[in-house]
Amino acid sequence: MTGPNGTGSVGEGDRPQPVGASFHQMWRDLLPLGRHPASHGYRRFAWTGVDGDCRAWFEGQAAARGLRYEVDRNGNQWAWLGDPAHGDAVVTGSHLDSVPDGGAFDGPLGVVSAFAALDELRGRGARFTRPLGIVNFGDEEGARFGLACVGSRLTAGQLTREQAHRLTDGEGVTLPRAMEAAGYDPDAIGPDPERLARIGAFVELHVEQGRALDLSGDRVGVASAIWPHGRWRFDFRGEANHAGTTRLADRRDPMLSYAETVLAARREAELAGAVATFGKIAVEPNGVNAIPSLVRGWLDSRAADQDSLDAVVAGVEKAAGEYAAAHGVDLAVVRESFTPVVEFDHALRDELARILGKDTGLTVPVLGTGAGHDAGILSGSIPTAMLFVRNPTGVSHSPAEFAAEDDCVAGVLALADVLEGLACR
Repeated sequence: MTGPNGTGSVGEGDRPQPVGASFHQMWRDLLPLGRHPASHGYRRFAWTGVDGDCRAWFEGQAAARGLRYEVDRNGNQWAWLGDPAHGDAVVTGSHLDSVPDGGAFDGPLGVVSAFAALDELRGRGARFTRPLGIVNFGDEEGARFGLACVGSRLTAGQLTREQAHRLTDGEGVTLPRAMEAAGYDPDAIGPDPERLARIGAFVELHVEQGRALDLSGDRVGVASAIWPHGRWRFDFRGEANHAGTTRLADRRDPMLSYAETVLAARREAELAGAVATFGKIAVEPNGVNAIPSLVRGWLDSRAADQDSLDAVVAGVEKAAGEYAAAHGVDLAVVRESFTPVVEFDHALRDELARILGKDTGLTVPVLGTGAGHDAGILSGSIPTAMLFVRNPTGVSHSPAEFAAEDDCVAGVLALADVLEGLACR
């Protein structure tokens, strides 16, 4: 397992069996896939060759356990113990794709832990009374086409086929072309209510993307809600000109307006107790000796409640408009995606906390999160819940993302306990 910087290793130590051995072997096999040799981060983007390698790994794990394997109309992978047609299935899993130069844990920890939890339950001799599914949702991070949770959005009917077909990556490749190149049928994608109707509960395990558990000293926590969040595109259009011969007073430089807007986003977020980030930018003509004609920046903002989020975005838009006008620049703002606050199913959340605390009598920490997840997308259709595993660095979407192996094993055992409580009653 990689260390906090993505390059070291953690000693094997004395792991519980079979969880430790099972988890470690799968983790070791998956770890090299899509890892960039220079950054040590991961570039597992939807419908690429690396994505295909990750999918092959998932299919292999399903086969090794004698599970029924299938790919749904939206490219999500499923491995089943029992017949999902019987209904009221319990499903767990996450995703295997990454952000550009992302960490090893975000997504894959949930998938690896799902298979390891099944191994643990089989080792206990658990008798399942409900079908159990393990899922890998496609294109969760949205790194290639700019929209997060494409696989689960399509399944839940929150993204139409027509909208999905208009998605394009940075090289101008459309989602349909990318799917076809990977051997999938883009004309088949769309809502899948029959599949969702078979699922009685979905539990997603995920590395914590923050330090709440580290600060409290707990290895595992339960999610309460996902903050409302969205992505907005700011287009600043000015006038391209020569960087060496154009007087400062004669310039219509959109980069100035953009830079000032980035600072405004930080101020607005601090005032609202929220977060706001301009993390992606496109510049035209993108020449070192040319004043840009267009600067396009993407704002990601999240807050604990809707009013706070609205205040941040409105404040950033107002400031951007003022800066653009001052520099003779045109501004257009487009909301590209938005997810309202997601309250996880209270009954399922409370059941998870009860199961995890029944043997120890301890109170399981319940945490909110500013990160979006497939569990949040599906929450409008089926009961969903989440488990978090401690991340001592608090870093995510970076090679520094980390969870100690003992904590990962604790997460597997917690997930196994939850699945046993839900699917073996």
